[in-house]
Amino acid sequence: MSSTTLEPRLGPVRQTYSGTAEFPPITRAYTDVSQVVRESGLLNRARGFYAIVGAVIAVGFGGAITGFILLGDSWFQLLIAAALGILFTQVAFLGHEAAHRQILASGPANDRLARILATGVVGMSYSWWTTKHTRHHANPNRVDKDPDIEIDTISFLEEDAAKARGIQRLITRKQGWFFFPLLLLEGANLHFISVRHLFGREPVKGRFIEIALLFTRFAVVLTPIFFFLPLGMAFAFLGVQLAVFGLYMGASFAPNHKGMPVIARDAKLDFFSKQVRTSRNIRGGWWATWLMGGLNYQIEHHLFPNMPRPHLARARAIVIEHCATLNVPYAETSLWRSYAIVIDYLNRVGLAARDPFDCPMAASYRRV
Repeated sequence: MSSTTLEPRLGPVRQTYSGTAEFPPITRAYTDVSQVVRESGLLNRARGFYAIVGAVIAVGFGGAITGFILLGDSWFQLLIAAALGILFTQVAFLGHEAAHRQILASGPANDRLARILATGVVGMSYSWWTTKHTRHHANPNRVDKDPDIEIDTISFLEEDAAKARGIQRLITRKQGWFFFPLLLLEGANLHFISVRHLFGREPVKGRFIEIALLFTRFAVVLTPIFFFLPLGMAFAFLGVQLAVFGLYMGASFAPNHKGMPVIARDAKLDFFSKQVRTSRNIRGGWWATWLMGGLNYQIEHHLFPNMPRPHLARARAIVIEHCATLNVPYAETSLWRSYAIVIDYLNRVGLAARDPFDCPMAASYRRV
């Protein structure tokens, strides 16, 4: 079978799908590919795989704790902090998979596991994340419906970038270059959002359970850090752990949709086209799968959210074949190329934050 993969070019800032004339509905595409996937057994649980992954992560935590105790009052503790940032991200991947009901047999059991992993281990509100993530899966890259492209510090749409003012405007102009440095703050931001969500006025499912899990987690993690290390070293330890966690999380999720086509509010696309055209896979095989927790197969994950991680590679071949038959583009590139695409895309979006009276020609004369 010949590959129909493509590597997106550093081209237009935004390609918007606004109707059905350009891309006619492929009404049976998802039904057909789902039947092949189901008959291939790719939706079956992979309990042995997840048991191994869980054991490896547990050993990693055991090693980090042992290293923390043995090193004592030493700046080499920052290496332990970095390791913990990586381990917490790996647990977040498992929480993500449990939330999609990939690990255990029943839905409630997966939900309980996901809440324990996300809130009790990682320190992130499961109720906040799952609500946001469900909306994203339903409408990836769709304006006003996908929360992952809503304006934050970073603007993902030109109209949002044009509204930036003050310091945010200065950041937005070069936001592609600021994106990865800003991810160093994302770990602390996720903890802050979780606390704000759980203590907010909006109804929260399992609020008190999550509050108990969250504060137990903070007590277990923070107490030994600030009890056994000098104050300055303790803050440095916490800073490195949060920075590595935030960067690793953001760098794993960013390549999947940023820089891919944006869907207009009122566009009508069938499910198969909507999920495939807005998602990007990352090449690399098994090492990329371990590094990114299966998010490297983003197209297959969006088509089959409850498919276990070890089955995604086989599903990829099936989806590629269907895309080739239906003439639907299948985006796949290297990890580093994806980062270049994301940076370029964000910088191009950020051009909308320039002063409308800032003429490039006049600016060149001012520099003389």
